[in-house]
Amino acid sequence: MGAGPVGLTLALDLGRRGIKTMIVEQKDKPAFLPKMERVNARTMEIYRRFGLAQKIRDAGLRPDAPMDVFVVLDLVTPPLLRLAYPSVAEAQADIRATTDGSVPLEPYQLISQYTLEPLLKAECEKEKHVTMRWSTRFVSLEQDEAGVTATLTDKDGKDYKVRATYMVGCDGGASPVRHAIGVKLYGEPNSLALRQALYRCDELFEKLPRGNGPGRGRHYHVADNKSTFLIMQDSTKHWTLHSEAESDEEMKTQFEKAVGFLVKYEMLSCNPWRQNLMVANKYGKGRVFLAGDAVHLVIPTGGLGMNSGVGDAVDLAWKLEAVLKGWGGPNLLPSYEFERRQIGDRNVGASRYATLGRRKWRSMWRPNIRENTREGKQSREILASVADVEQRKTNEMIGAELGYRYVASPVICDIPGGPEHLFRVYEPTTWPGARLPHVWLNDGTAVQDRLPAHGYTLIRLGKSGVDLKPLQKAIAAHGAPVSMLDIPDDIARDIYGCDALLVRPDMHIVWRGNAAPEDAAEVAAIATGH
Repeated sequence: MGAGPVGLTLALDLGRRGIKTMIVEQKDKPAFLPKMERVNARTMEIYRRFGLAQKIRDAGLRPDAPMDVFVVLDLVTPPLLRLAYPSVAEAQADIRATTDGSVPLEPYQLISQYTLEPLLKAECEKEKHVTMRWSTRFVSLEQDEAGVTATLTDKDGKDYKVRATYMVGCDGGASPVRHAIGVKLYGEPNSLALRQALYRCDELFEKLPRGNGPGRGRHYHVADNKSTFLIMQDSTKHWTLHSEAESDEEMKTQFEKAVGFLVKYEMLSCNPWRQNLMVANKYGKGRVFLAGDAVHLVIPTGGLGMNSGVGDAVDLAWKLEAVLKGWGGPNLLPSYEFERRQIGDRNVGASRYATLGRRKWRSMWRPNIRENTREGKQSREILASVADVEQRKTNEMIGAELGYRYVASPVICDIPGGPEHLFRVYEPTTWPGARLPHVWLNDGTAVQDRLPAHGYTLIRLGKSGVDLKPLQKAIAAHGAPVSMLDIPDDIARDIYGCDALLVRPDMHIVWRGNAAPEDAAEVAAIATGH
């Protein structure tokens, strides 16, 4: 249920795995609303596995556009603070030149949700196993030991029933599916009330002052007492503004004040929204699962909302495939909640960390901040110095993006301890549960690109000659697809720090060692959920 980026990603992944899937969405088409605006590095790696990375880049912000973040009084006055971040083209060049595993295979991509959703919808429409029902509302569900029956209402108001083996609610923060199975959200609701408006302004990007003004970037945080910030969308012709405005009309005034010079614009939409930091107590019940905003609500600081949901989708898709095709054991589907709830909780914590940083520098605002006085200058300097520390917490979340690890999962050969969980720093590791780090090989290819899209991969590193055939046979004995990959390059062995790895379909590591496992059957049983 739900045809946002999370539901569409899940359906696309399942369809490509040969699983018949139906998407149900109450809208008649993707909405032109600017909800998310950045696909992070880990999600771009996932979409690369789908063969979609370049399509997403072609549809999104052009690769040479600056990604800088500013704290400003307006777009005419010299900025109080400029935080420089590489464009996509610059980030790609840095990735190509980095060989220590510390960077992602793909950098981030600025793309608005109203651009991404139609792209994913078009990909789903190509899949013969995916059916889409728009203008259809979920009413209720009943489940038994064999499946789930959903009652739906079509665009003419007629009720009908659909039967499926499993259901997944990707239906947003209000999630009717979550309510139907009695799951609740816990945390910090309604911490701040804002309005978000979308504007069409064709000339603003080209007219941004590059002398006295801040110049081109993606985010402009206005130093005021209304939490105002301006965001460039992927076309550079659309902009969103968030502010504690009392009315839609006031949002026009706030936009004009933030810009600071005359431009022609049209306000296309304006909607209230509230900041929440919440996670569900369960990620499903019986044969009904939940993903995305239905189970975790974060403040956009850190960009962990939609991206966390895509992580949910790719974790759940291969596990559903495994069970539906008969090789997934009884622990596999329950491991979805075990793995993804800890990440949801951690990302809510990361969003809180970033939000508190932003609130801290905003608390430095004083009414005299625009005054050409000694006191006004001091207010500006104090706010900028605090923002130089605290605003970075929002924009530098590479550890949360790449470094998350499934701890004590029932389908991971867990090793006690492990690296520290860091939000802002990524240190490559092959500790079981972690994402396989990106490494360039001697022939210029990436290790991640050498892994098949489906099934498990046994990787033999260096020239160790570890005999992994017993483990391969033990996995195959459960009916699971498994491939063998030899990587003799010394650089991969040095970065990965071991001679052998077992990697899941979602590129997370199940097992590692410098010799074949003593009990191959046990490792295979853990990996496949038996």
